[in-house]
Parts: sequence; structure tokens; C-alpha cells
Amino acid sequence: MYPTNYSVNNLFLLNLCLPTFSLTYHITITPMYRFKNLTRFTSRFNHQTTSKFTPTPFSLQHIHRFTTATAGSAAPPVAGLGPTKKPDKPRVVVLGTGWAGCRLMKGIDTSIYDVVCVSPRNHMVFTPLLASTCVGTLEFRSVAEPIGRIQPAISHEPGSFFFLANCTGLDTKNHEVHCQTVTDGLQTLDPWDFKISYDKLVIASGAEASTFGIKGVKEHAIFLREVHHAQEIRRKLLLNLMLSDVPGVSDEEKRRLLHCVVVGGGPTGVEFSGELSDFIMRDVHQRYTHVQDYIHVTLIEANDILSSFDDRLRVYATTQLTKTGVRLVRGIVKDVQPKKIVLSDGTDVPYGLLVWSTGVGPSSFVRDMDLPKAPGGRIGVDDWLRVPSAPDIFAIGDCSGYLESTGKPTLPALAQVAEREGKYLAALLNRIGKEGGGYAGGGGDMELGAPFVYKHLGSMATVGSYKALVDLRQSKEAKGLSIAGFTSWFIWRSAYLTRVVDDWIRVPSAPDIFAIGDYIGYLKSTRKLALPALAQVMAEREGKHLAAFLNKTGKEGGGYAGGGGDIVLGIPFVYKHLGSMAIVKL
Repeated sequence: MYPTNYSVNNLFLLNLCLPTFSLTYHITITPMYRFKNLTRFTSRFNHQTTSKFTPTPFSLQHIHRFTTATAGSAAPPVAGLGPTKKPDKPRVVVLGTGWAGCRLMKGIDTSIYDVVCVSPRNHMVFTPLLASTCVGTLEFRSVAEPIGRIQPAISHEPGSFFFLANCTGLDTKNHEVHCQTVTDGLQTLDPWDFKISYDKLVIASGAEASTFGIKGVKEHAIFLREVHHAQEIRRKLLLNLMLSDVPGVSDEEKRRLLHCVVVGGGPTGVEFSGELSDFIMRDVHQRYTHVQDYIHVTLIEANDILSSFDDRLRVYATTQLTKTGVRLVRGIVKDVQPKKIVLSDGTDVPYGLLVWSTGVGPSSFVRDMDLPKAPGGRIGVDDWLRVPSAPDIFAIGDCSGYLESTGKPTLPALAQVAEREGKYLAALLNRIGKEGGGYAGGGGDMELGAPFVYKHLGSMATVGSYKALVDLRQSKEAKGLSIAGFTSWFIWRSAYLTRVVDDWIRVPSAPDIFAIGDYIGYLKSTRKLALPALAQVMAEREGKHLAAFLNKTGKEGGGYAGGGGDIVLGIPFVYKHLGSMAIVKL
């Protein structure tokens, strides 16, 4: 049986979003999940409860049985997905669920290809709005979209799948991807390895946060790249607010707990600092008045903030952030300790919350690949996003860059770059498939058409207080429109919200603020039955009755300790059941 409290490092579960396989999972599901990168939206499984995890054979001729070992024993080898054969459709394997991989999967023609996605995350994160979720401007589910909605074939086509796994290696000679399941923290389930044969492989595994080898960053700082990062930031921020208000905390400790430090003056760091300053001015000053003078934000950057933006916009951003209470510090972080960071000039900066946003670099997975590399360590590609030395392999997004032989500079690690590379490659693969080159080794002598060309559409960033920057220049040296202020904020917000697909923006559910009613019941001496733990009983009506009673007692002078003992209390609480309702979803 699965443990009651999951703590899987790479999973985040709001709703279960896994594809419909033509198999039956025998699995015990317990009520509490704490996955990080696995977002729950809808469940497409028919669960049958047994005492152990024993998947049955897939009903596909090239899929062999997946089995798991019992606790303490090694997992047996598994074959996974074998090579495709006509008349089966050729298989496109996509590694990653970021902007590039998801845009590619959305554009792939599933009447030509079967699509298999491998990723430790079963959803796409709308990263431009991620900072807004840290302070409650948007809910976490508002910035995540399940893979099954982006490419519905993964949920219902017999040859298309999503596998919650990490890619551990490539066998370019045999056209195989080596994978290992994601089971971190599941004490009763050991990870197991499997292989997937591909006809076309698209590497879109993204990049990882750059730490520049600084000691203590990974242990003490929080990155802002995933939904679980935003959750951790919100949890720690609110926890520090609560702890700082507890008696016995010194003023020095309060200042440390409520000092939010952001390292990195790029768009992510600036936007988070702006959102945090808005939260402090609009929420903390109203709800945490006892500690409002202690909380402040510091943004540390080695050079100028927003270095890719127009000079005039950078000055505007600096002025606006300073006006809203953000302290700007120019410095280089030398060491990160549990309660303070040390700058290169020896300055100690105590912190209660540390957010690290200094850009991205190649992941260890990409660095360890035996594939040609572009400047900077990314996977090298040609003008058509192919990996030249590996047939049928393409690379897109932050993990890829042009080879020096192309004469083109490496494109920036931006969402708009990744998305357009995914769109271009989907069209290219569709064209190859329609001409009969979709299978392994096919399409090598086909005319591929125009190479990929990237045209920068501009940059945007918000700085808080309904102010933003819009820089529509195609490059830092080019001329173009650059605006700032409320109009820019409206453009920024509209552009991103209109890009959110389906029903991403959702109204967050109201918290159950009357939960105390579930913990009380009548004494035997009252000769009344204990009332059921219903919202209409314990929460609303008991709370309403008790509030009226306390108001009456206070008005008659009985509000202090020991007071009100001789006051006539009036009518006792009487519960009248109004009926019950339940939703049955077919």
C-alpha cells in the first residue's frame, strides 16, 4: 500500500493527470498526496484496489509487461516499447514538458505519428505568471496545464503515452531511450528502468537554474521555475509572518525572518520583487500590522537589472522598485548559509526567505550526453534543429543551441524562442511523415524546406503597482517602441492571459474558516445527540450564534476574563437541519 503522506521530490499533485492506457492499474490510493511536479486535474483511470502495485500487460503488441519488485528487492529488467513496424504509425518520442515540447506535441499530426512523452512533470507551467502565484494573485492551478489537454491523443490513442520518468541515457545506434520511473519518496516502490524505441526523438528537456558553483545555494535558496517552488515560497513567507508575531521573538530575529532576499535582476527576479512589494503594501500592512515595519525586500544583482531592456526602461524600473520599498543592492554572492548570505565584499545579508533567480544553464543530463555541443554546453543543432551526428534526433528549447558551423549565435533561453521552435519542428515532422519519412532512418534525403528563423517580438516585465515595461525592439542595439507604466502593465497582463489555453484561469476555492465546529459535541448532560460535522451545522450556524452571544456579553460588560458569569445568556443554540446535498459526477 502507498504511504498516506507522499513526499516525492519531483512531483506536485493538485489533480491526477495521467493518460488512459489500455491496461488496468491495481493500486491502492490513499487520501493525502504531496507530489510536487505531478499536477492533478482529472482522473482517467478506473482504479481497482488491491494491496500491491501490479500492472497488467499493455494491450499493444510492442509493449511488454511492466512489473515492480517488492520492497527491498531489485526491480527486474523491462523491455518497454519496442520498435514500430508497418502498418503501425511511426513513433515520436518527446523528452520534456516545457514550452518547446508542449508546443511541438500540440502541433504534431497524430494521424501520422504516435506520440510518447517522457517527463518527471505531467503538466506545462505557464512561467510568466508563476511569480503571481507566490503571493496569491493567481492560484497554482491557474498556471498549469495537463499534457493530456495539450495533446489529447496521449489520453486515448492506443499507441500514444505519457510516462512519468526521467531519461537516463540514449542509444543512438539502436534508436532507444533509456528511462527510469519517478518514485522518489515512495518507500514501498523502487524505481525501475525501461526502454523506448523511437523513430524520431525530440529532446526538449529544458535547462536548470544556474548556481555558478556557489556553496549553499541548492540547500538554502528556493528557485522559481516550478509550481512547487512557488508553493514553497508562499508557505515559507506566510510561516515567517506568523512566527515573527509570536511573543519572545527579538526585534533582530523579526527583521531576519521578514527579510526577503531575491538574487538575480532579470525579468523573473524583478517581477517577483514587484509582486512581493505589492503583497506587503496591500496585504501585510492590513493583516499583519504588528510586524509591518519589519518586513522588507532586497534585490541583489551583480550588474544592472533588466540588462536586456532599453536604458530608459531600466531607469524606470529602478525608480519604481525603489519607490515601492524594494532595496536594490549591487553585489556578487560568495556564500549562502542557513540564515545569511555573504557577498564578495564581506557584507553579511541576513534573510528569512531567499529566492534565487540568476538565469539558467545546461542540465547535467544534457552535459553528460555524447552529442555535439554548441557554445555554452547546449546540444548543438543545425539550421533545421537536427542533431547532425545523430540521425532522427532533434533538439529544441533551452537545451539546444546552434553549432558554430552554422554561423548563428545561440538563441536566448526565452519562452517565445522555445515555443516557436516547437511550432516549426512540428510542421517539419508532419511534412516528413506525410512524405513517408516518419520511420527510423527515413527522410534523410528529403527537401526540408526553409530553415528555422527566429525573429524577436520584444520583451515584457512587470515591476509591481500596476506598472510594467514593454520593449518591442528586436535586439538591444535596434530601434523600436519602448513604453512603461500602466499601459504597459495592461499590455503585459492581456498578452499573457490571452495566451493561457483552455480554462487555466480558475477562481480559487474559499477556505473553510469554520473548521472548529468539527471538533466539538454536546456533553451527555445536555441529553442532545452530537451534531454531524456539516458546514451548515458546525461552521456557519454555530459560529453565527456564538458571535451574537459574545457581542451581547461584551456590551453588558462581561467581555473580560471571568466576566459575564451572571449575565442572562438568552436562547441556547438550537439546530434545525435544512437537508443534505451531494454532487454525483457521471
